[in-house]
Amino acid sequence: MSSFIPTDLQPDISSLNFDLGERLKSIVSIKAKIPDDAFTAEILGTERLGHGAVISESGLIVTIGYIVTEAESIWIQTDDGQVVAGDLIGYDYESGFGLVQPLGALSAAPFQLGNCDDLPEQASAILAGFGGAEQALKTKIASKSEFVGYWEYIVEEAIYTAPAHPNWGGAALIGEDGKLYGIGSLYTQEIPGLAPGDEGNMVVPIDLLKNILEELQQYGQTLKPARPWLGMFAAENEENLIVAGVYDNAPAHRADLRAGDQIISVADTTPRTLGEMFRHIWSMGPAGTLIPIKVNRDGQEVNVEVESSDRRTHWRTPSLH
Repeated sequence: MSSFIPTDLQPDISSLNFDLGERLKSIVSIKAKIPDDAFTAEILGTERLGHGAVISESGLIVTIGYIVTEAESIWIQTDDGQVVAGDLIGYDYESGFGLVQPLGALSAAPFQLGNCDDLPEQASAILAGFGGAEQALKTKIASKSEFVGYWEYIVEEAIYTAPAHPNWGGAALIGEDGKLYGIGSLYTQEIPGLAPGDEGNMVVPIDLLKNILEELQQYGQTLKPARPWLGMFAAENEENLIVAGVYDNAPAHRADLRAGDQIISVADTTPRTLGEMFRHIWSMGPAGTLIPIKVNRDGQEVNVEVESSDRRTHWRTPSLH
């Protein structure tokens, strides 16, 4: 991986209560190839590279899902140079976690999963990607707050770390006890409690994986009813919520929602934030629920009815063995 961590930002090994070198061996490199006709190919690309953390004796790897979703091939590299193929066996759209099972034995020992209640704000931690100490960043838990993504995504208590790791996708958040507390998802300059422009990362807490891990391994997805999905990207400013774009052939596209539409109401409710809007849509019923939306389009009010769907029907599904 490129963009090495400067020496002065790397952890002081002598101050740790665990063997960092051994823990870093549990972080792998993941390279995924996605078919050109995959649903996410245009948005996320067809060649993706990131990290993952080994979490079981079988070599099971947790990573951030956008690296591996719809992958037709996955290659895993370990710290000692071992390279094996892997299968995407589970993906959870609500948390964003993906599970990859190596098709050969790995030499890496698994992480223990931490309890995020034991990782308070301002605690010291390490955000580390594949590549040894040069990819390990000493960091602080800047905030534990809600994250709302414009792609119909919410993490109720995301972990925000600072400073920013340059190779954050799938990086492992390691606590002072050497346990795994989260998986790196995003770079951000908007961290609750810090000044605007301060750089950091949004990390998905590992607690979100614990209750769904068995279902993901067995079925490739969770068994609870899917949320209604519109397939739109939305943004907010001081005055409006705005449709920023839509996926081709997704429900919003078929209903003729358009980029630039200003959202006036959703089912006669006027949402003030993206979080309010997404939660209101999800509260209306399962995937397939009809979602009425009123928008301002070029100065005229337009009523649109979006027949929501289960986004899993649009994506290539994980392999089950």
